[in-house]
Amino acid sequence: MRSFPLFLKLQGRPVLLAGSGAAAAAKLRLLAAAGARVRVVAAAPGTELLQASAAVTIACEVRPITAADFDGVDLVIGAEGAEEADRALSVAARAAGKLVNIVDRPDLSDFTMPAIVDRDEIVVAISTDGASPVLAHRVR
Repeated sequence: MRSFPLFLKLQGRPVLLAGSGAAAAAKLRLLAAAGARVRVVAAAPGTELLQASAAVTIACEVRPITAADFDGVDLVIGAEGAEEADRALSVAARAAGKLVNIVDRPDLSDFTMPAIVDRDEIVVAISTDGASPVLAHRVR
């Protein structure tokens, strides 16, 4: 076992989401469903992220990430999809002592997000530790 599996209670906990596109929108929906207090920062938010933000009534701050954004958050999720931005976010989050997940980049992440099967009281998480996200989704 390369990673420690756990289910994290995010209800009311602050999470920073940095990203612009469809992956950021998907993570926003999951975090909001878990009850996290999500702060979304995007230098150039796409339509899907703006629609997801409006649907869960969370404002999207349109600007680059700053060091101050890491203050008071428990987790950092990066979903930019650009090598330089993802790497910079990972380095900055770790320097601030935060656990970070960069979507589809296990090498830049402290944890991975599993494929999820959610049936009310039963939740199943399927993980390949980031080695094969496609396989995890197929198993789901």
